[in-house]
Amino acid sequence: MTEPRANEPDAAVRYLVAGRVQGVYYRAAAAEVAQRLELRGWATNLPDGRVEVVAAGTKAKLVELAGWLWKGPPAARVDSVQVEQWEGAVPATFSVERSA
Repeated sequence: MTEPRANEPDAAVRYLVAGRVQGVYYRAAAAEVAQRLELRGWATNLPDGRVEVVAAGTKAKLVELAGWLWKGPPAARVDSVQVEQWEGAVPATFSVERSA
């Protein structure tokens, strides 16, 4: 894994993605993108139909992930992506979690 540059410290963000994002391979595809970007965190379905993605890494890679989250996999339709700073713990890898 690449080390962050000194001027680019790690950050953690929670994305709440709304639209047709469950049952369309969204979590798994988001995990593939996050792993390629060497981000840590998880993606999980929420009971209200949204997908929660928590990711930690360099700000540049988080911005790249956010851009992808707006598109999603081909069968998805993304209506909104809410972004919040995440203060909680983040695991050392990125995974797909069971539905919340």
